Amino acid sequence: MTTTAKIAAAFMVLLALSSCGNTIRGMGKDTANAVNATQDAGRSVDRAARK
Repeated sequence: MTTTAKIAAAFMVLLALSSCGNTIRGMGKDTANAVNATQDAGRSVDRAARK
């Protein structure tokens, strides 16, 4: 394997790992937003039922 190929392979591995980290963080934020929206909807239904 040439030096250029080794450097390119290392770069691709780093790129893949950083992409995975961004995806996991993004999914965590999406999940948190979904939970917050569900809780807000529950509160709205509760308030409407009490009127």
